[in-house]
Order: sequence, then structure tokens, then C-alpha cells
Amino acid sequence: MELNLADLFESVAEEIGVAEAMVAGTRRLTYAALDRRANRLAHHLASTGVGPGDFVGVQLANGTEYVEVMLACFKIRAVPVNVNYRYVTRELEYLYRDAGLVALVFHRRFRSAATAALGAMSERRSVLEVDHGIDLDAEAADSPRRGGVDDYEAVLAAASDTRDFPARSASDLYCVYTGGTTGMPKGVLWRQDDIFFGAMGGGDPFASGDHISRAEELVERILRPGVTALAIPPFMHAAGHWLVFSTLFGGGKLVTLTSGGFDPVEAWRLVEAERVNAVVVVGDAMARPLLDVLAEDPGRWDLSSVMAVGSGGAVLSPSTKAQLAELLPGRMVADRFGSSETGQVGGEAPAGDPFGPPRLRVDDRTAVLGDDLEPVEPGSGVIGHLARTGHVPLGYLGDDLKSAATFVEREGRRWALPGDLATVDGDGTITVLGRGSLCINTGGEKVFPDEVEAALKDHPDVADAIVVGLPDERFGEQVVALVQARPGRTVDAAGLSAHAHTLLTGYKVPRRFVLVDEVVRSPSGKPDYPHARSVAEARAVEGREAPVAPTVGPGGG
Repeated sequence: MELNLADLFESVAEEIGVAEAMVAGTRRLTYAALDRRANRLAHHLASTGVGPGDFVGVQLANGTEYVEVMLACFKIRAVPVNVNYRYVTRELEYLYRDAGLVALVFHRRFRSAATAALGAMSERRSVLEVDHGIDLDAEAADSPRRGGVDDYEAVLAAASDTRDFPARSASDLYCVYTGGTTGMPKGVLWRQDDIFFGAMGGGDPFASGDHISRAEELVERILRPGVTALAIPPFMHAAGHWLVFSTLFGGGKLVTLTSGGFDPVEAWRLVEAERVNAVVVVGDAMARPLLDVLAEDPGRWDLSSVMAVGSGGAVLSPSTKAQLAELLPGRMVADRFGSSETGQVGGEAPAGDPFGPPRLRVDDRTAVLGDDLEPVEPGSGVIGHLARTGHVPLGYLGDDLKSAATFVEREGRRWALPGDLATVDGDGTITVLGRGSLCINTGGEKVFPDEVEAALKDHPDVADAIVVGLPDERFGEQVVALVQARPGRTVDAAGLSAHAHTLLTGYKVPRRFVLVDEVVRSPSGKPDYPHARSVAEARAVEGREAPVAPTVGPGGG
């Protein structure tokens, strides 16, 4: 059995066409209407010469158009490419060129940067602008549409909505660009069959591990009524893609924020208005503001429909989970660990150290491999590389060297090594320590930012924190934390250090604290480590950071 994403969606649309698929502001689309709009766009793109294997940029905020573009590309065997809408022109030029884009769809709010980068496209067979009034800045509102850029709704209106496309393949490509934590963006290429099973639920709406075994089984498993999910993460990131398709393949309804950004008050309003069952976030950066506005007035919204809160792309800290349990008692809280290179990996294990790193349940596709690619012995304490086999990507677009380092073969099976270091406990549970590229080596001891950040965010006055390493003459590197206080509260270095010492061994406690108005993260909620490091370096040079003398040196307890 091999499956194609467009074929799968069309089978669901045929089965439950009258059911609502998406709600975005005043637009409400049934499955049949979403399918027809995607058909129209697919016919337009095909008429301009876009076809199998061609890459199409999607530079859009959340909305029905994002999903329409992805489906339209899949229908004609083209490859949609997620474009980070925060990129400036220079970064867009790199991505347009690296992906070899031949078509582009962008929101009018991104007109200035997008049109300035069009020269970097491989070809310009079709460039479409979406305009439905989302947060237009003055420049975008006043500037005329550039020649060669067509109106999205106009081309849809002029195209056929019939579903008359050539046969497709399970090997048609899915691509997701990931900026990672360092370096330039990279396009990860998957076969569609592999991404369906690796990250889009595999036809298992309850995430029980029971994937479909035949294509017809997908519609047999559709939930009636389906789950209503509030999609807070940007669709331009992998976690957003996977939420979209896992929801639609289960017959659910996607609700998006109308502002095109993250507004916690609007989020809870939509939960009440649309009777949302699942609220999906990316880590603390989204969960904490949601909980803060809820704590201010717990009875403001009717949240009785909420059954689960899930986080994808970043795990929730223990303190955030505790607040969730307090404000939304009885709801399921689920962390989904994964990456663009692996899809979803394992499942959350029973809590051990509440302030420690993520722990995963392993399955026959998940392991920790040493540098020799041999499995790490459980309970040995050896740090190895988190690895995933089975449904894994083909590689990185245009980067054979990086592909060879990340996607390796062992005993006839391909494994993806996304860069996370991990150990295996005696009971076989994997403890994920963090990205190896972010590991801080202080006096010969390894410090992983995730663990320190979780401890700092446990402080009641801390809203957010990012931890980086800076050069140190004595110890090689020192641990430095950027900390953002909760609104109306203050924090100081001595108090933060004392709190961290109650949760962490001495060498992990930051030697310096940089107090900032805002911790900068990506639109998906992931930490921007390069920016954090540059801020920490600048503040150190200016002498504006707050140093704390350690109670014990590196290597001590």
C-alpha cells in the first residue's frame, strides 16, 4: 500500500463533503468547497506550466488559502514550499533561489519584501497575491500591484473547479523548509506516503499507533462528528502542516485566528464560539500567554468543549503543565516530540524528574545510536544520537553532504539523525537532552539549554527564558540566560540564581543573566538562539548583564 496526499483528501471530501473543514474569520468552507477551490487553483497553476516536480512558494499567514495552495500543488504533483513570512528580502532571495521556485503565492501584507525578491525565482510562471485585509501595513496598502502579479481570487474565479487531474504517485514530493536552530534554511524532502505515516497521523485519529493498512480504511475511520481543532501554530512550519492534514484526514474542522498572528484573547473567544475540542500550541511561548489571560478571568469564556491541549515542535515546561492542570482540570495535555527530519517521534513517557528534559516512549522505529551507529546500551549513561527509522525523508534538497550526515544506513535500514542527543534509561525510556549544536561545554561538563530554561521558567515571576553559551577563559564556555519577566513583575539575578540552584546542579546554573523586555522567538514559538547569543554578547561587551558568582564551579554539585 502506497498513498498520495491529494488522493486521500479527495476521498475524505467525497465522503463528508457537506461537513465543515475550515473556519477562518468570516469564511467557512465545507470539505466540498475547499476541494473545489483547490481544484480551481490547480487548474490555474497547470495552465501556466506548473506541473510534476515544480516548486511553488507559499508565503501566507494562516487561512484557507494556505491549505488551498498545498492541496492544489499536490493535485497536479507540484511541490508546495513553506516560506517564512518574517524573512526580509535578502533571506527570501536565498530561499526562492535554493528551492528553485517557479511560482509563488503571497499575502498582500508581505508584498514589499516578496516582490523585491522575485528576481531570485528560477522562473516566474505564476505569481499570485492574496488580499483579504489581514493587518495591512501602510506601504502594502498604498503600493500598486506589480506587473506580472495576479489577484488570487480573480484567477480562481476564472478557472474550472472540476476534478480531472492525471494519476498521481505515492512518491510525489512533500517539502518542508526548516531554519533549524542554526545555519541557513534547508528543504527536507519526503515521499508523500512517508510523511502521511511519519507525521500526519497515518489515518489514526486517536494517535493510538494503529495506522491504516489500506487506502479505503481512511474514510471508514472518519470521526462523526470530527474533532474541532484551534490551529494556533503558523501553517508555514512543519507542526502547522501536520496539524492541518491530521485534522482533515480525520474528518475534523480547523479553526484559525483571524488576525493572522497570535492573540490569546481571540484564541479563547474562538474556543467558546466554535466549541473547540483541541487547542494546539508550540511550547511555552504560546501556552503561557494563553494561561495568563485565562488566569486573569477564569470564568470569562465557556471552555467546556476543550478535551485536550497539545504542543508540537516544542515541549511544555513542567510549570506550564501544572498551570494547565490548575486552570483546565481534567483535560489531556500532550507533547508531540519530532522534527522536520523525523516526523513525530515516540510518545511522552511517564514523568520522572519534573524539571528534567523530555522523555519518550520508544517503539520499533525509534532508537539512540552511538557514533558507530550501534544502539546505546540501556542504563549505560552513554550519550548518543536520537534516531528514527521506517518512514523517513529522502534527504535535503540540493545538499548531498548534509543528507549523508543526517540520513544514514544501518543493517539495511535508513535512519534519520536530526541532531538531538539522548540517553537510554534502564527501562528503555529515551531521555532527550537537546540539540548537540546547542550543547554548552563548561569546564568539561555538558549543559543542555532545554533543562536550564525549564528550571528558570518555573520561577513565578519569569515569563520566558533562553539559555546560550558564551566564551569563558577559564571554563571554555559559561552558561548565560536571557530572561523576560511576567507583566507587572520584576526579577533579579540573585533571585534567579538561588531558584535555579534548588533545581539544578551547580555547573548548570547560569553564570550571567541578561534581563530583556522580550525573548525573541520565531512565529512558531521556537527559540531564536542566534539572536539570543548576539544579544548576550552585546550586553556582555557593554557591561549591562548581571553576573552571578557561582556557589560551586563547573563539575561541582
